[in-house]
Amino acid sequence: MKNSTTKKTITDNTVDPDILSYTVGEDPVLDKALTVWDCMGTAAHVTMLSEMKLPRSIVTKAEAAKVRKALGAVAAEAMRGEFEIRVDDQDVHMAVERVLTERLGDLGKKIHTGRSRNDQVAVDVRLHMKDEILSAETETVELAKALSRFGAKWGAIPLVGRTHLQPAMPSSVEMWATGHAEMIADQIENLEAAYRLADINPLGSAAGYGVPLPLDRQRTTALLGFRRTIHNCFAASMARGECELALLSALSQLMAVLSRLAQDLIIFSMPEFRYFTLPREYCTGSSIMPQKFNPDVLELIRSKAAQVLGLQTASASLLHAMPGGYNRDLQDCKWLYMKGLEITRTTLRILAKVVDGLGVNAESCRAAFSPGVFATDVALRKVAEGMPWRDAYHDVRDHLERLGEENADDAVRAKKHEGTTLGIDRKVYAARFAEIAKGVKARQAALAKCRKALLGV
Repeated sequence: MKNSTTKKTITDNTVDPDILSYTVGEDPVLDKALTVWDCMGTAAHVTMLSEMKLPRSIVTKAEAAKVRKALGAVAAEAMRGEFEIRVDDQDVHMAVERVLTERLGDLGKKIHTGRSRNDQVAVDVRLHMKDEILSAETETVELAKALSRFGAKWGAIPLVGRTHLQPAMPSSVEMWATGHAEMIADQIENLEAAYRLADINPLGSAAGYGVPLPLDRQRTTALLGFRRTIHNCFAASMARGECELALLSALSQLMAVLSRLAQDLIIFSMPEFRYFTLPREYCTGSSIMPQKFNPDVLELIRSKAAQVLGLQTASASLLHAMPGGYNRDLQDCKWLYMKGLEITRTTLRILAKVVDGLGVNAESCRAAFSPGVFATDVALRKVAEGMPWRDAYHDVRDHLERLGEENADDAVRAKKHEGTTLGIDRKVYAARFAEIAKGVKARQAALAKCRKALLGV
């Protein structure tokens, strides 16, 4: 028979309502994203409790099985968008405990044994981060692949390479596109660093000082699929917030690279350049000027990059003067990293659509080649014929009028070493993107396997 339960919050039922509302903040909304992971962490913890060697079991193995089944039902409800976190719950942890107590009676009251909400939320956040980072890596690769496809489609069409925004040297559409693709794919290294930091288990540290029970922390680490355990309980408590900052750092760097791509697309699609044509359906109009088709989406990417940098700065500011141990300031890190993920992942998907719809105006690209763009190439040809570099440099500089005879297509075909206009190896990119995708899928499958084993969903 189930025990009757109260709707009062478990820990703060005497707190002034205004104070409670202020401290609860947005957790009832934000924590919906953590519900499945909270259920997973609880399932691992209860399983471990049932295996502890004590004179009298806190939770039997049969009871642990009941809890896991009930947690699986909660997780399924959350996946369908049906699980409710009430304001008087404060957060997902208390909401799950409330529901389990309603459904399992006193057994539901046992699940928090040996835990604090400190290590509980730390586990939830790390599991959520791992899942989100892998999805972000997939979307990053998809954008890089879109750029590579765009480059391959337009091949060796000449494009003026610029430094200081001024015409500099011959380049090509493919070199430009795959250059951005490679820069974007390189940002996965930063995401991987954030993933590795998140892939460490803090569970069992409780409020940061451990508990007088024989918790098997290695067991929960294995059940949850973490690569290792944060050994020191105090360190596990202090690590809260560091994962969020590391992820925001990676996201802000990725967004900075995406912002540079957006800026190039804005400039190169201007009527004065007209190298590229933006998809009309991704441009917006004007309320007063009928002829306008504006690259608003690309301009907003610049703004979003600034926002994510601001989120990183806010996260670092929260941590820089915080004393050791848990402090409530850390609650606000949750919104910061979740917002950063939302902005970045949306931007990746939007940019991939824009790139897939890009057109190239080949004649505009060729027409932009002023004679000076060929100066370095001509000087190097003279070097190849035996002239010392400095003499060749001055000879070309003093006779720039001769450069009018050069041809953009010939200049593109002349450069064949690795990574230049005719030295882009598409197989290199294809292999790299495939390797990244394979690694992501393997880890996603491993995470799903742990969830399935613990929750059945």
